[in-house]
Amino acid sequence: MRSRFHWRALRGTAVTAGAIAIGLGLAACGGTSSPKSAQGGSQGKDSVTVALRTPNWILPISAPGFTQGENAIFSGAQYRHLYEYQLDGSAKYNIDPARSMADPPEVSDGGKTLTITLKDNTWSDGKPITTRDVQFWYDLVSANKDKWASYRAGGFPDNIADFTVKDEKTFSLTTTKVYNTAWFVGNQLNRIVPLPQHAWDKDSATASVSDLSSTAAGAGKVFDFLTAASKDPKTYATNELWKVNSGAWKLEKYVPNGEVVFAAQQNYSGGDKPKVPTVVLRPFTSDDAQFNVLRAGEIDYGYVPAGNLSQQKYLESKGYTISPWYGWSITYLQLNYNNPKSGPLFKQLYLRQAMQMLIDQPTISKVVWSGTAAPTCGPVPPKPGTGEAGDGCAYSFDPAKAKELLESHGWKVAPDGETTCEKPGTGADQCGEGIAAGTPLRLTVTSQTGFAATTKMFAEIKSQMAKVGMQLTIKEVPDSVAVTPACKPSEASCSWDMSFFGSQGSWYYPAFASGERLFATDAPVNLGSYSNPEADKLIEATQFSGDESTLKAYNDFLAKDLPVLWMPNPVYQISAYRSDLQGVAQDPLNNMFFQDWSWKN
Repeated sequence: MRSRFHWRALRGTAVTAGAIAIGLGLAACGGTSSPKSAQGGSQGKDSVTVALRTPNWILPISAPGFTQGENAIFSGAQYRHLYEYQLDGSAKYNIDPARSMADPPEVSDGGKTLTITLKDNTWSDGKPITTRDVQFWYDLVSANKDKWASYRAGGFPDNIADFTVKDEKTFSLTTTKVYNTAWFVGNQLNRIVPLPQHAWDKDSATASVSDLSSTAAGAGKVFDFLTAASKDPKTYATNELWKVNSGAWKLEKYVPNGEVVFAAQQNYSGGDKPKVPTVVLRPFTSDDAQFNVLRAGEIDYGYVPAGNLSQQKYLESKGYTISPWYGWSITYLQLNYNNPKSGPLFKQLYLRQAMQMLIDQPTISKVVWSGTAAPTCGPVPPKPGTGEAGDGCAYSFDPAKAKELLESHGWKVAPDGETTCEKPGTGADQCGEGIAAGTPLRLTVTSQTGFAATTKMFAEIKSQMAKVGMQLTIKEVPDSVAVTPACKPSEASCSWDMSFFGSQGSWYYPAFASGERLFATDAPVNLGSYSNPEADKLIEATQFSGDESTLKAYNDFLAKDLPVLWMPNPVYQISAYRSDLQGVAQDPLNNMFFQDWSWKN
């Protein structure tokens, strides 16, 4: 989600999802022109200013509550993943050979063992990056998996039977079972981030570096030390820990809830060297705040809200290129099955079907999102940029059928009033288990502030639901993910009904679009606690079989079972950037490789 919670969160660690929009921030910043230099590109610039919400997590091990997309971008600029990916089908396992820190794995032992060889790279302090740094990461997440946002019971590292360092450049992973290699490489190995063991393997700022992490107890102490440092944003730019990194950028300035400045890392060992000296990340309080500064020409890279697309020609006349950024994503409205009051309603498939039939995805996509969105029809997204949605949605917009479904299941429908359960019970023509007589169809959606299109979208949905007596209250908050956690029915935090964190996509997938992190029972981003044994079986099948039919079977089942309500899926954003800013790639996996950017000479 970006909060695009998705992403690594934002690379499949969402959500929650939330994967929120680039540019939405916690503090408004006044716009000033980028610093200029006598040497530089055609505009004499030696920096690029980017609209981006202020990151608040620097440790390259994701933590619950800190999985917003801006954190993945922030961390990824400073710490390289073992593998980077591309979805153009040109490389084995979708591995990006140029950006990755290792060669593609060699598979043996009937598919259970993957042997990986590191390329020659160094840390910013000149020390070589070796398998010891990979093992350091592995030891930390293994000993602290309950505190790792990317962990799901049975997944990485539970599915590793053996981790063996062969030498300084080569290590192997042997899995407990034979997995679909494409899934394992795309959705498990994507989490590995070599960490500087020679600088971080200690439990306090004054302690000497040792092999403390080699025991579970020691790894717990190291992890707690690093986590505490990451929870102290005001020291990000000064803490010696973060000055040792592997990425193309080093942190020069960090203002909590404010501006972030990256400087090109002079000792960067990757082949994709930075082409501009400085990147400035500037946050804004809302779409409107960002757009006003964009119109004034005071940022180099921003975005155009859906409601402002009519001004595209104006922006182009001011020297901006306008380009849609398609994401490998889906958008949905999360239902809380564990809410003791509304949970029994959501557990009725007929009611979920009726609600889905009251969401006019095609019209909302066209009118509210100005044609920049397409219907979400199931958990597996179409190819980025095609605008297609498989073979069509299982449930089309049909208010009459929605009304019929409610009436045939014991509800007294009161158009523009309040529909109530008239026939309680578990029979085929009754409301369903746990729904008492007189129960109203009265629900609250917790959504995000700052997105005009989202506000308009829910106004339309509320209007349609009112026509069958379903009363919808819209509650907007700054961070809908934070206030709608996965919960147990007995917990006070379980009072939320529905949550929306998808103003620019709810979940951004890693290279392989499977659902073990989203819709499996007890999955880490399954905030609504959806659980279906058949869904679990189909999700598991995608992890073990390379047959494409398994992914289709999973998609088709959940498209109909509605673990969530499918919503219009906008493009990641409509980017607006200076026409003489080169190398801006709109990566479907939502990476921002600032090092590729340069000013036209």
